[in-house]
Amino acid sequence: MKTLLQIKSSLNGDNGQSSFLSNQFANKWLAENPDGRIIERDLSTTPVPHLDGERFNAFLTSPDKRTPREQAIVDFSDELINEIKSATVVSIGLPMYNFGIPSTLKAYFDHIARSGITFRYTSEGPVGLIEDKPVHILAARGGHYAGTQADSQTGYMNAFLGFIGLHDVNFIYAEGLATGGDERELALNKAQDQITKAVAA
Repeated sequence: MKTLLQIKSSLNGDNGQSSFLSNQFANKWLAENPDGRIIERDLSTTPVPHLDGERFNAFLTSPDKRTPREQAIVDFSDELINEIKSATVVSIGLPMYNFGIPSTLKAYFDHIARSGITFRYTSEGPVGLIEDKPVHILAARGGHYAGTQADSQTGYMNAFLGFIGLHDVNFIYAEGLATGGDERELALNKAQDQITKAVAA
């Protein structure tokens, strides 16, 4: 069964512009794949805990030596990893906060980056262990950043996703959303047109 993993990271929930675009993508994808299923991971309503020493050490502890609490931490991480592994396609709603990605999304990434499970190191460098699949990033920004030095998101997202094996990454930008007037509407309309094309491809 075709499966879309829909990740939303706006702190405004469904009121955020990146979530609006994310929902547009999901609705169009489901229309194209009526027999498919959507796994929604909304990091505003169900945030992933930020990585701390306890959680990191739980990942490193061998299964036979984990406490019940450590096993619960690993089980949660495994659930997130299994979601992304089972997906046919992934969409990520990505707002820009203070030139970076939301901390909730970083926490999510910290729980799916597991040595020996989603990546491994070799003498020739790291190798991603997740089977490649399309990842569509719906980037909503108040200003204009794409192609400038202030855009820290694009390089980071490509680097992290490639690190775990996901190289088929497509960015759909909606920029200038805080400028008001017609520019905001034009940017959202352009992004929705790109979403339609991406889903149909």
